[in-house]
Amino acid sequence: MNDSSWDAPAGHGRGGPHQGPAPAGPAHEGRPAAQTRPMPIVPDVPAGGFQDGHGRGAAHPSGPLFRDETPQEPMTSRTPPPPPAPPAPRQKKSAGRNLGAAIGVGVGLGAVIIASLYIWAPAFVGVIAVAVVVGLWELTSRLQERKQIKAPLVPLAIGGAAMVVAGYVRGAEGAWVAMALTALAVLVWRMTEPPEGYLKDVTAGVFAAFYVPFLATFVALMLTADDGPERVLTFLILTVVSDTGAYAVGWRFGKHKLAPRISPGKTREGLVGAVTFAMAAGALCMQFMIDDGAWWQGLVLGLAVAASATLGDLGESMIKRDLGIKDMGTLLPGHGGIMDRLDSLLPTAPVVWLLLALFVGTG
Repeated sequence: MNDSSWDAPAGHGRGGPHQGPAPAGPAHEGRPAAQTRPMPIVPDVPAGGFQDGHGRGAAHPSGPLFRDETPQEPMTSRTPPPPPAPPAPRQKKSAGRNLGAAIGVGVGLGAVIIASLYIWAPAFVGVIAVAVVVGLWELTSRLQERKQIKAPLVPLAIGGAAMVVAGYVRGAEGAWVAMALTALAVLVWRMTEPPEGYLKDVTAGVFAAFYVPFLATFVALMLTADDGPERVLTFLILTVVSDTGAYAVGWRFGKHKLAPRISPGKTREGLVGAVTFAMAAGALCMQFMIDDGAWWQGLVLGLAVAASATLGDLGESMIKRDLGIKDMGTLLPGHGGIMDRLDSLLPTAPVVWLLLALFVGTG
């Protein structure tokens, strides 16, 4: 019997019956130690499979290792992808104010102005004086609230109203005298309080006297002419048309900022709209409303009005930015305060008065 690598049956040795238990441990040399069959190495074969040494088919190495193991399909999501989100609706440009209220207030103010202008001229002077007093109240209130500047309102209100009446009754000389007396009254009135802040208070007071009532006096000066109501109406129409043209064209086509640090809403396209609308309205007004007026004079007048109205609007925007406010008041729904409507009218009044005086005289 040949040697075998496997152990003999129990009770037998290599040469005969087993006489006793074999000593444990590796020191025993009577029989070889048990061996473990090595795991055969599976060679790489083509995709068609391979055969073992006896010609029998063998499992493909790429198949499952166990009989009960089934190949798993790659995980794919059976849930269809969600539909793409609809594009966000394009937001319409906002006017920034209540247009219904603004139009209603504007129509109401226009009716009061036209009625007082053509029914009884002194009543229109009273309308100017009331607007001046309210504007001064708004301006001085905002200065005190935001900057702690106490411009004296009482002498400003009395002097401002007197300035407008003096311009209508006594002409430009009366307006200058009333302006000087108002400034003096501001200086004296402020002396009744402690000296701290005196300089800034009286400076603001004199500025307010010039900015609001003195510039408004030129409207009263226009009214003294033979065609005074038509001159005032031309002044109002051109200023309103300039503002409307700037707003409409700028809102629709505005892309390039005019003065972003002062008024981000104003655009160069809006300025072009203001000039175009004002020049067209000026030509019509000078041709059909002003005695001895010519259409080409209206073009010049409209251009000047568009420039002065824009500068006036920017000037008040500068003041409001310095004060950190959006509007000077809330008296007029959709407009803000009186000063928010006078911003382009006040600096335009002396421009229109001067050009009309040059073109057709002051009579």
